Amino acid sequence: MKVLVTGTAGFIGANLAGRLLGAGHEVIGVDNLSPYYDVALKEARLARLIGQSGYLDVRADIADRDRMMALFAEHKPSHVVNLAAQAGVRYSLKEPFSYTHSNIDGLLSLLEAARAHPVAHFVFASSSSVYGANRQMPYSEHKSAEHPLSLYAATKKANELMAHTYAHLFAIPTTGLRFFTVYGPWGRPDMAPMLFADAILAGRPINVFNHGEMRRDFTYVDDIVAGIEALLPLPPEVDPSWDPDAPDPATSGVAPYRILNIGKNRPEALMEFIETLEKALGREAIKNLMPMQAGDVPATWADSGDLMRLTGYAPETPLATGIARFVEWYVDYFRVTL
Repeated sequence: MKVLVTGTAGFIGANLAGRLLGAGHEVIGVDNLSPYYDVALKEARLARLIGQSGYLDVRADIADRDRMMALFAEHKPSHVVNLAAQAGVRYSLKEPFSYTHSNIDGLLSLLEAARAHPVAHFVFASSSSVYGANRQMPYSEHKSAEHPLSLYAATKKANELMAHTYAHLFAIPTTGLRFFTVYGPWGRPDMAPMLFADAILAGRPINVFNHGEMRRDFTYVDDIVAGIEALLPLPPEVDPSWDPDAPDPATSGVAPYRILNIGKNRPEALMEFIETLEKALGREAIKNLMPMQAGDVPATWADSGDLMRLTGYAPETPLATGIARFVEWYVDYFRVTL
């Protein structure tokens, strides 16, 4: 495959690009190195990819429609994985327009490029955040996700609707992946593992929202990218059993389209996550128990059965193993002495 991966300076994108290259595929890596968080970390992720056989490094904004069109025309990718986005639920309360630029305009420019230069499979990142006010656990792609609680989640839901429209109008085989809390080495500084590790080692309190009564479907990054790799050669088709009188939101009777959860399929308590991190660091956290933040939800739980049946996806990394690997990377990258 020749895979155009956007967000290759990002956490999941860098890991996916490395895995695809290791399997012998070509990767066209696109990233604009947004300063949303430490650009040096993004550069360090890219440094592990640049120079590898089969990797093309492209510095560009996916919302630049002319650049994306030219990129597709010149390199003719066979597959697309769009992971570039303005991330973060809480940041969307402060900088809403950055979300429409990256998440709405960005996806649209890629869909237009795929319309002009067809691909075998267009995969894009959605999010477990789209489930919003839905409390029916585990979260199923076949149930309603019509009540997002943040602008970030709303843009991801809009992405799903946009993708279905283009799949229908222009026969672009399209899969949206709803990611659940991904963690591991080379993770994002705005996510709990690194925020907590930074604070614990500095002796600062960590903010624990909803007074610790939170559960997350923590999924190790290697399991995530293995699932994406397995999915790429399996584009969706129009579902002949789809009933327009009882429409299934995860499939379509008028488009080669589907939505899949990708998570561990096992929610774990936030306090257990913190305790596991404390053990790996050899330090105890000072916990600042706080109320729920606006736009957040108390629990996530992925029903990943469809992805498992389709690809054999089997996330197996235990939380203790994943956190130990994260801490090992953290200590090495930041030159920390425990």
